[in-house]
Amino acid sequence: MSDLNDLHKTPLHALHLELGARMVPFAGYAMPVQYPAGLMAEHHHTRSAAGLFDVSHMGQLTLSGPDAAAAFESLMPVDVIGLGVNKQRYGLLLNDQGGIIDDLMFVNRGSDIFVIVNGACKDGDLAHIQARIGGRCTVTPQFDRALLALQGPQAVTALSRLLPGVEQLVFMTGMPATWNGGDLYITRSGYTGEDGFEISLPADRADAFARALLAQPEVKPIGLGARNSLRLEAGLCLYGNDIDVTTTPVEAALNWAIQKVRRTGGERAGGFPGSDLVLAQLDGTQALTRKRVGLIALERVPVREHTELQDLQGETIGEVTSGLLGPSADNPVAMGYVKPEFAAVGSRIQALVRGKVVPMEVAPMPFVPNRYFRG
Repeated sequence: MSDLNDLHKTPLHALHLELGARMVPFAGYAMPVQYPAGLMAEHHHTRSAAGLFDVSHMGQLTLSGPDAAAAFESLMPVDVIGLGVNKQRYGLLLNDQGGIIDDLMFVNRGSDIFVIVNGACKDGDLAHIQARIGGRCTVTPQFDRALLALQGPQAVTALSRLLPGVEQLVFMTGMPATWNGGDLYITRSGYTGEDGFEISLPADRADAFARALLAQPEVKPIGLGARNSLRLEAGLCLYGNDIDVTTTPVEAALNWAIQKVRRTGGERAGGFPGSDLVLAQLDGTQALTRKRVGLIALERVPVREHTELQDLQGETIGEVTSGLLGPSADNPVAMGYVKPEFAAVGSRIQALVRGKVVPMEVAPMPFVPNRYFRG
């Protein structure tokens, strides 16, 4: 447990304390895990109205120059070259064994590619990108910028009062804006399964902008605790828990993130780190040893990360990577890795929770329907 005083602070640190947040160490930062209303209230508020998250610990960087898209594409099994202006996509940085170094979001802004990476990985990601493609494009870290996420069905109502025009965005698109003289970039995206926005802005504008959002009747501050329960119900991976350098995209059931153009037979197939293995797994010529699945407990017992998963004979078949009592699902939900023969939806398995066997069923994800705004 780090001393909170030794940790980095986001530009909203003073505001979190003022709002009564309980602060915890996360990715080297002091971050709010919850506010006085508590995790359950914050979770339900985000699902019904609008929740404001400080995600300024995440890393922002830009790639610029005529070769930036092709260079970035060489690091990921993703279509970067074909991405339209102000369109956003989910990406996976892979190592030479096909393991996931980080998952990220990127936008083609026309003048550059704007990339958002995970907080705990940002220094390593920057070094990796610089080393691999720094000679082909200009890599500019913007780790001093703030990042806010406004999530929930009423996020658009609240944000459009401050930034008219954002209501025209659809899921996974973005636009530049200005507010109080600061340059902002807004995407209609997030990590809760709800409609919402992520707002990149200068650190010196973050406190005033956050207060302006919190002044809107729909908006309340939300901590890391509810962020975790929201993303798990949405079936979204948490880097370091559900995916890491030991998992490939196919093992992680992230096949949807690999566009056709980068697959076997596609016009720019392969050419990314670990492509031989990843494409062989995708094509079925290389057998998987495990696969990420969604799980629902059939008794009201939360099944947490690192819990052993067994077949009905008590043999170990895998492990839970994320799990909790889903506040909206109103069920214990989890994800984890199992041997492929147990990965089919409806498969019955069991978890070993403090020596007690809890029956579980493999379930489709998301556990709560996504409500992204697609126009």
